[in-house]
Amino acid sequence: MAATRSPGRQFGWLWTSYAVSAYGSGLGFGALPLIAVLVLDASAGQVSVLAAVGPAVGALIALPLGPWVEFHRRRPVMIAMHLARFAVMMTIPVGYALGRLSFAQLLVVSAVAAAARIAFNAAGGAYLRTLVRADDLLVANARFESTTWSSIAVGPPLGGAAVGLFGPVTTVIADAVSYLLSALCLTAIRAREDHPRRAGRHRLRAGEVLDGWRHLLTHPGLRALYLNQLVVGGLIMATEPLLAVLMLGELAVPPWQYGLVFAVPCLGGLVGARLARRVVARHGQHRILRTVGTLRAVWLIGLAFVQPGVAGLVTVIAVELAIIVSMSLYNPVLATYRLTHTPAHRTARTLSAWSISSSATIAVLSALGGLLADATSPRTAITVAGLLILASPLLLPRRESSAPPPDDERHPYRGPGRPGHERRRLAPRPRLRSRT
Repeated sequence: MAATRSPGRQFGWLWTSYAVSAYGSGLGFGALPLIAVLVLDASAGQVSVLAAVGPAVGALIALPLGPWVEFHRRRPVMIAMHLARFAVMMTIPVGYALGRLSFAQLLVVSAVAAAARIAFNAAGGAYLRTLVRADDLLVANARFESTTWSSIAVGPPLGGAAVGLFGPVTTVIADAVSYLLSALCLTAIRAREDHPRRAGRHRLRAGEVLDGWRHLLTHPGLRALYLNQLVVGGLIMATEPLLAVLMLGELAVPPWQYGLVFAVPCLGGLVGARLARRVVARHGQHRILRTVGTLRAVWLIGLAFVQPGVAGLVTVIAVELAIIVSMSLYNPVLATYRLTHTPAHRTARTLSAWSISSSATIAVLSALGGLLADATSPRTAITVAGLLILASPLLLPRRESSAPPPDDERHPYRGPGRPGHERRRLAPRPRLRSRT
């Protein structure tokens, strides 16, 4: 049956690769700020700089990577980005062992890792389209989504215990090794991938750097979803450090309780991801994007009412659970819509543009939230974020978009010796197993 059909063995290797790196990142969640505080005695201002500047610089580095990824085979790019993250992360335990670790090194690691992540995600989204049928994309994205939330639920508590038992760089080593193992899983994929080529000029043109944004801003449905996601994702992420200061400082919540109230709600991500295909089949993609996209914005204001004691912990768990269930249902539907409404020859650039914009928006809103919290209080800054996000559903598309563009739309590149090979390779075939 279509509802239970597997996306195939080759996708299984891609999913395994994703799971390995996701759980490694879960173990290493918050490792750089932790090392900055425990090893380098960094101030609160320095930790904020690390959280904002590293990803922002990484986004700038990633600007030309979208077109570069577009015109290279995706799997080698993904492997190279994982190896780059392995190498740069391993400089931290080496520097620690030699007594040469510095705050500047943490900034460099954060920036390089962020750029590699953006390039990897761009290549991975484009590669996914060549591994699974179009009608299996939602299933595949839902599996990625459930893996993400389960890794966040399990990884940070285990990572915290590992740091307590084995030292501050333990989780960084685990995270680095996970990228190496994930790259090995990618080498097991045997699906053939043709090398995309430009017609005519082979040098990177300046306009190609902006092609992703051009597509996002000229497609009515994607433009609305893109702007909405920037606002919602940026405001939600901006409240995380504010809530940490509020709970760990003003409310004196013990660190283990603080970790627990964020780990438990992540289990709701499994629920939302598993429901995605069923609710889309019943209610339609557009209605889910509108309804769930609205619901995920209404809960954040609840964090402004957190109080001391058990009641406060329950409030945070309830609010985070509602947000995560909504996001885990919305995200795979959004990811599928984004892929199916983007021409194959612009996929990597579009995904790269989306990721760069998200990183930059989070950095800006986090910095503004910190400034507002310093001028007033963390609770006031959380309240402002909660009120602003209530307006975000106005950005959602009101009408269902037209049919997605065909993959045989005129390409700026052709494969060697076979004009139009990209269209034939991406078209669904009757024998799914033959593709895998």
